[in-house]
Amino acid sequence: MLDLNLVREKPEVVRQAMQNRQMDPAPVDRVLEFDRERRSLLTEVERLKAERNAVSKEIGRSKDSAERQGKIEAMRAVGERITTLDERLRQVEAELELAVAVLPNIPDPSVPVGRDEHDNVVLRTVGKPRKLDFTPLPHWDLGPALGILNFEQGVKLTGSRFYVLSGAGARLQRALIAWMLDLHSRQGYLEKYTPFMVRSDVLFGAGQLPKFADNLYKDHEEDLWMVPTAEVPLTGLHADEILDEAVLPLHYTAYTPCFRREKMSAGRDVRGIKRGHQFDKVEMYTYCLPEDSHTEHMRMLADAEQTLAELGLAYRVVQLCTGDLGFGSQLTFDLEVWAPGCGEWLEVSSVSNVGDFQARRSNIKYRPVGTPGGAKPRYVHTLNGSGVALPRTMIAVLENYQTAEGTVVVPEVLRPWMGGIEVIRPEQVVRV
Repeated sequence: MLDLNLVREKPEVVRQAMQNRQMDPAPVDRVLEFDRERRSLLTEVERLKAERNAVSKEIGRSKDSAERQGKIEAMRAVGERITTLDERLRQVEAELELAVAVLPNIPDPSVPVGRDEHDNVVLRTVGKPRKLDFTPLPHWDLGPALGILNFEQGVKLTGSRFYVLSGAGARLQRALIAWMLDLHSRQGYLEKYTPFMVRSDVLFGAGQLPKFADNLYKDHEEDLWMVPTAEVPLTGLHADEILDEAVLPLHYTAYTPCFRREKMSAGRDVRGIKRGHQFDKVEMYTYCLPEDSHTEHMRMLADAEQTLAELGLAYRVVQLCTGDLGFGSQLTFDLEVWAPGCGEWLEVSSVSNVGDFQARRSNIKYRPVGTPGGAKPRYVHTLNGSGVALPRTMIAVLENYQTAEGTVVVPEVLRPWMGGIEVIRPEQVVRV
């Protein structure tokens, strides 16, 4: 959430930021209207309350019963007016909070201005895309041929955009998750196992509500929502807390399945398992001092890059432009891996600096130390990054490590979790 003082004092900055994001800046005017009405109501209510207090004292001193009764009647009318204004003030404050809540974060000055993903900037490519001396299969052919990926069963159980992994495929998925969690633990992240459902206030704090309500799955009998990413519960861990400066930075990692009601159209982008309503992801998350957030951002990016490097996958680092930047992000770098079967670069990680945007929504602060007389608590900065997301990493492993014989070599770093499977072959799969 943006600082209301910023919107009030520099509305042109917020308007320009929204225009750079390819968004209508009209919501800024709505915030300013509610803010003006709120301040006007506060002034009037305070004036009336001060008048009532002053007259109450006069009533106490008055010896003329008629005069006293007249003032009592007048103050009764004032009290009714105060009640009416207080109710309107509560309504306006609620409207103001909602209006501010739909304003996106201000992009960092370094973010290139652009319309959409076509204006993102490739900063560097690390490694060379694997050259295969045969025509590689895309995963949607390779997986079924190996017997480890079944689309029909997913549709039978749930519907389109769902699938079932079997045998070595299911084990490979589990191996990737376990290995990434262990890697991030070695990198200094504390592993958390969080609920896969959260309350609406937790989603609001993470910046998912109200904007993305239509993309979330909800229990309609209780105030519980399926998480779209582990970023959400990791943000909520310290909601409404004042942390000691000495404990910062805090680095967390967590695995969750992710549930998103994404609207998808038929086409190249949704073939196979590239996009679905349920997928797995290992997340990295950081709470830090404002002055350290850039350094922590670069650290998190390096940690995500290490994941791909150890898997032996060629990847590239892409800076998102303003038109493709996430709602809560100030600055985001995507990591994309080459998938030779699909013939494209697939995004597997987004590493974002959110600044104090989530901290304001979740009321997460820290108390500076070493300040004479104590210092006023300040908002922390938060950062998040996929470390990395499945199933696209699974796609990259299958397509890059396939052989001309139709098998898949398991990357060495994953073999400790594969129960002795070094090469995935069709005959290893029990077909039931």
